[in-house]
Amino acid sequence: MKILPPVSIEARRLLPGPWDLLAAVLVLAFIILLADASRAVIQPLATLKQQPISLDPSALPGYALRTGLRMLIALGFSLLFTFTYATWAAKSPRAGTLLVPLLDILQSIPIFGFLSVTLAFFLSLAPGRILGAEFAAIFLIFTSQAWNMAFSFYQSLRTVPTELEEAGRVFGLNAWVRFWRIEVPFGMPQLIWNMMMSMSGAWFFVVAAEAFTVGNTSIVLPGIGSYIATAVAAKNMAAILWAILAMLIVILIYDQLLFRPLVAWADRFRIDADTNDSDEGAESWALAMFRRSKLIDAIGAPFDRLMHWTYRLTPPVQNLGAKNPSAVRSRIADIVWYVCLAGLIVYALWQIAGFAAIPLGFGEFLNIVLRGFATLTRVIIMIALASVIWTPVGIYVGLRPHLSRIVQPVAQFLAAFPVNLLFPIVVSLIVLWKLNPDIWLSPLMVLGTQWYILFNVIAGASALPRELRDASDNFQIKGWLWWRKVALPAVFPYYLTGAITASGGSWNAAVLAEIVEWGSKTLRAYGLGSYITDATTAGDFRKIVLGLAVMSFFVVVVNRLFWRPLYWYAERKFRLG
Repeated sequence: MKILPPVSIEARRLLPGPWDLLAAVLVLAFIILLADASRAVIQPLATLKQQPISLDPSALPGYALRTGLRMLIALGFSLLFTFTYATWAAKSPRAGTLLVPLLDILQSIPIFGFLSVTLAFFLSLAPGRILGAEFAAIFLIFTSQAWNMAFSFYQSLRTVPTELEEAGRVFGLNAWVRFWRIEVPFGMPQLIWNMMMSMSGAWFFVVAAEAFTVGNTSIVLPGIGSYIATAVAAKNMAAILWAILAMLIVILIYDQLLFRPLVAWADRFRIDADTNDSDEGAESWALAMFRRSKLIDAIGAPFDRLMHWTYRLTPPVQNLGAKNPSAVRSRIADIVWYVCLAGLIVYALWQIAGFAAIPLGFGEFLNIVLRGFATLTRVIIMIALASVIWTPVGIYVGLRPHLSRIVQPVAQFLAAFPVNLLFPIVVSLIVLWKLNPDIWLSPLMVLGTQWYILFNVIAGASALPRELRDASDNFQIKGWLWWRKVALPAVFPYYLTGAITASGGSWNAAVLAEIVEWGSKTLRAYGLGSYITDATTAGDFRKIVLGLAVMSFFVVVVNRLFWRPLYWYAERKFRLG
């Protein structure tokens, strides 16, 4: 006989609880804010000039809302890009030969480079409307988020423990189910840390994304970035301080409602999750709300049913004894692929040569190459210094979950700190002490990108299996021997992911760091970033393309000759299992 619960208990289940009420308030507030922001984007583009950016602090809440929504939408597209692009590069050896170097190039292209060639396209999607400019701003923010996340997930897919892959095949899981049930959960902790870093990195470029000028086209969208640009131009220190406060509030909101719940949720996917001490687990009130609210369950139920439906649609796993495609067919496919790839490269070079055919003498071409070497020298020195400082710090923090919960929001805020806000201090000190801008502007290049190293090392240290730590304790491995044999090898693949993205991001940041303005005072450092910035301001698209081509060449060569060999070595030598 079926035992039915008392009527009072059934009634209590139907009544909304405190978590349901809190979830309803947050969902309703998000819908209202989204609707309010949506009304503004359908207004004519001329409205932006009729309503210039106000430095009144009362306008900051509205600006913060617009910026926060742009970054959230860009983050969603970055996740979609990560799950498709990185997976394709990791799963297909043929595609990886093209996609991975292409990702190196994409992360090195400055935000102005994307802006100069895409602005007209995005404005044409909504002619005469603010929506087109919003598309352009979201795309620019996307370019500051996606590459780091894609590199992170690619590294995770390449280092999935062999035991997990074999277990999936033994249980008869096909490729689609293994991806969502094994590979994505394995890469989720590192991906979430890189999502935080990508969001913080977007703050670094939000000024350029919301207030940009290409040739005769100048657009200033309402947001914290444009507020900062206006305050810097007006030399208004009070407004800059208000902007910093608004940034801090938005970062804390993201931390509490998005990233802290994700970090706590992803803790279940750690390889040694069942052996961790319960008091070290990450906690989040927002995660408790998501888990206990019936409203959230109702919102997520259709997606959950859709995912389970796709599991049934996929073809069954092949028998382990099934024959592989013949070697001849595979060889023919390789030849066809590489021939097509070579043809694509030749065509792309021919188009670039035709577009950037500038009547330059040998002296000007040599100047561009020497500028590239100057920027390369700055990048190498700054990444080396950042590695020495943040690698041991990241290991120390990652092995202590209670400490990482404190460091997480602080590091997010420091990573999000726009370099523009330091222009007054940097310009004043360089002019006062008569310093060389070629040297003392260099730290600005790594100011926002050094955190890629810290966040990835923290993710690697936090994923260190408990068994490995216990083994090192039992064998009494301590001091430098512990760092050399346990800590550094364990985080080395994660460090390389952070260092590669930090290196590419530093090339990107050179566009902002090699030309510093504060009021009427301008300081320039000799480098490729200042060359591209000057070409962008002048609207000289040919020089922009030429500068980007030279920068991409430097990045690809460095990655091919240095970073990629280290990456392959780490993949073979330090892969778990």
